[in-house]
Amino acid sequence: MKLTIDDLDLKEVINASGKMTVLGVSKVSSGVLEAQRYGGEHFFDMADLAVKTGAYLAKSLKVEDAQIVSSASAGIAQSVAAVIGQGDMYHLYHPYSSKITKRDIILPKGHNVDYGTPVEVMVEQGGGTVVEAGYANMCTAAHIAQMITPETAAILYIKSHHTVQKSMLTVAQAAEVAQAYHLPLIVDAAAEEDLFAYSEAGADLVIYSGAKALSGPSAGLVIGKAQYIEWVRLQSKGIGRSMKIGKDNMLGFTEAVVSYLAEGTESGASMIQRLQPFIDAVNQITGLEGTIVQDGAGRDIYRASVKVINGSAVNVITALKAADPAIYTREYQANNGIIEFDIRAVDGDEMRTIIKRLQQIMIGESNQ
Repeated sequence: MKLTIDDLDLKEVINASGKMTVLGVSKVSSGVLEAQRYGGEHFFDMADLAVKTGAYLAKSLKVEDAQIVSSASAGIAQSVAAVIGQGDMYHLYHPYSSKITKRDIILPKGHNVDYGTPVEVMVEQGGGTVVEAGYANMCTAAHIAQMITPETAAILYIKSHHTVQKSMLTVAQAAEVAQAYHLPLIVDAAAEEDLFAYSEAGADLVIYSGAKALSGPSAGLVIGKAQYIEWVRLQSKGIGRSMKIGKDNMLGFTEAVVSYLAEGTESGASMIQRLQPFIDAVNQITGLEGTIVQDGAGRDIYRASVKVINGSAVNVITALKAADPAIYTREYQANNGIIEFDIRAVDGDEMRTIIKRLQQIMIGESNQ
């Protein structure tokens, strides 16, 4: 018997939200699926697989070493545990012991965000204590330095569209502080597309999501200095045991990185070109006003921003989700009457389906 979507009574989804965990993040290529299948059908010494895939990826990414983990969130927790424990076996088996006092992880206040779970949850899972630096709308290198004490274990920098963008120090500036105080700098770059910039800027550990920009399977990647990666890898015998990743996803993810480095991702210019007919159609619908906007964090990602002039953006979002297929959008600005459509995983037929559904919804909104 072959399982189908009907057997599970699932509703199909058109993902106009972006590479979001709540929707399974990304579509994967046939090459990635084939690598996963190979992994699923064969056996390996898992410790050897971790070392060999890490070395292969490190060479491609021009860093000292790398470790594939189960997710970017796991990467945060295991990296924090790594820099606190520093390879100590007592810490490995007693990660939350009161004997270990050097646990402070300094984080710009504007980076302490909820990306699906609060950053501090992952820090605390790794045994760290968040120490906020600066203010919600400003953090400088001096603000970071002011918070350093003998109990400081590392500096953590979150590179994300979720964080405050203005008046924040750069990764390079955070690295200067870390180096001056002989502390490791951890950069969470989960959804970022540049696999080189943050290591080159001086970060000691950089964390990526496997399933976001890289369009791989559920996985995460930690790259950086060999000593720190060795400590991260050691966590597979500690807190990382509950976050272990299978051989199929390790090989599938490695193939995803290879493909990404060779082929890249869709350019912003291509997104704009695909978006224009969609925007033109939106602007023909009474009560809606569409424009093309760039990602708030400055990435080369462009989306449709649709202002609901007549009616409620929240009501429109709810109605889109109620359709079959369900249509999921970006809801961050719904309180301002704006719905954003991310079309990276949306094809032409699906965009036409979205337009038809918006036409139907807005007729209903105008009749209320």
